[in-house]
Amino acid sequence: MNIGANVLPNLPKDTTDRNRTSPFAFTGNKFEFRMPGSNQSIAGINVILNTVVADALSQIADVLEVAPDLESALHVIIQEIFKNHQRIIFNGNGYSDEWVEEAQRRGLLNLRKTPDALPYFKSEENIEMFEKLKVFSREEIISRYEILMEEYVNLINIEALTMANMANKDILPAVSGFQKDLAETLKAKKEIFPDLEADYETETLKDSAALLQKAYQALKKLESDTAILHAMDDFEQKAFFVRDSILPDMDALREPCDELEEITESSAWPFPTYGKLLFGIQ
Repeated sequence: MNIGANVLPNLPKDTTDRNRTSPFAFTGNKFEFRMPGSNQSIAGINVILNTVVADALSQIADVLEVAPDLESALHVIIQEIFKNHQRIIFNGNGYSDEWVEEAQRRGLLNLRKTPDALPYFKSEENIEMFEKLKVFSREEIISRYEILMEEYVNLINIEALTMANMANKDILPAVSGFQKDLAETLKAKKEIFPDLEADYETETLKDSAALLQKAYQALKKLESDTAILHAMDDFEQKAFFVRDSILPDMDALREPCDELEEITESSAWPFPTYGKLLFGIQ
């Protein structure tokens, strides 16, 4: 392969840990985006990254351009930057509770939900930065903030409605049918052999009935809160309601449904199980 050079310089090998536990890792001289979903774009993140880097370089340039001794000023500013920001560096397991606790100890933000993070986009210091570098105007930032918040609400709303529909039309009726078969089997055993042990049918029927009731109550709560969401007009109020009510409702419904999947006969369960998806050859 002709690369236009007869001699190549020695290229230092990067020996730093790439930290594969980070979904958004900085690997020496670049950021890596780990497996974004097919409907996700990294364009917005790149705009933010480039703006932040440009702002940092601008601040450094402002100091160096008026420094009487460039070399000395350069060493000082590098030391100051590292000293002020080294708390963000973590080379441990980014998925562990250890990092959550360590980040809190270091005073770093832990913004777990979208409505927690998005308001920082329109903070005054960030608006000033975007306007200074002529990336976004105040109006453009506010409009993007509203669009992102509404997108979050609409997405979770679709997921909540889909979840409620699946539970109403598929999971609850399927489990009820499974319980009917258990009850009929238990009744037949007792009629033929009154002293016959039927622990499986008895205990499974009890557990299934309790979980079905729990799932039904969680479903009603989700449907009720979804109706409240639809009656709201303010996009911020809706976003925080989704965070505080709709998502917990969905978690509360999923928990008994997951347990029901484990004890319900596979032929009665209306959806493919993870086992069938991963290892089935049907």
